[in-house]
Amino acid sequence: MLRSLSLPMLALFLTGLLAVAQTTDPGASKPASAAQDSAAAASTDAKKPKKVLTNEDLSKSTGKISVVGNGKDNPGDKPKPAAPKTSNAQYAASVRNQLEKLLKQIVDLDKQITDLKNFNAGEPSTNASGVHLDKRYEREPIEVQIRALQDKKKDLQSKVDALYDEARKKGVEPGELP
Repeated sequence: MLRSLSLPMLALFLTGLLAVAQTTDPGASKPASAAQDSAAAASTDAKKPKKVLTNEDLSKSTGKISVVGNGKDNPGDKPKPAAPKTSNAQYAASVRNQLEKLLKQIVDLDKQITDLKNFNAGEPSTNASGVHLDKRYEREPIEVQIRALQDKKKDLQSKVDALYDEARKKGVEPGELP
């Protein structure tokens, strides 16, 4: 009996505690908002209106005027030298290795898909001996196996595409990759 009443009592107590914590004294917030209003009025008076320069004003001026996008007079905005070719070559080599592994896996998947399709059609296997010593009996239907292999192939192809895109963005020449 006490347990069944203790949970609702605890919830009621916590709700009351939250309600008390959220209420504020209405008199305390009025002076703060009045101070903010007076500070905002003082800051708008202190701001100078911005002057818009026209082409005629520019020709009359004697000093330097900053123009967005003009980097001729600013030595800090000079283009930086290109990255050294060694890091680009190292990156291209690592991407090439990754791509070769993925492309080899895609070729292997294509062979497996072809074998399964041939087996499903009643044709002999494309392997020379036709004996798979390392294969086991599969309980899945052949169509399910083919779909699973095609899904793997799509995943691998998307990884290959992502690698090509990343390499292109990093400046690897198209002829450097397989």
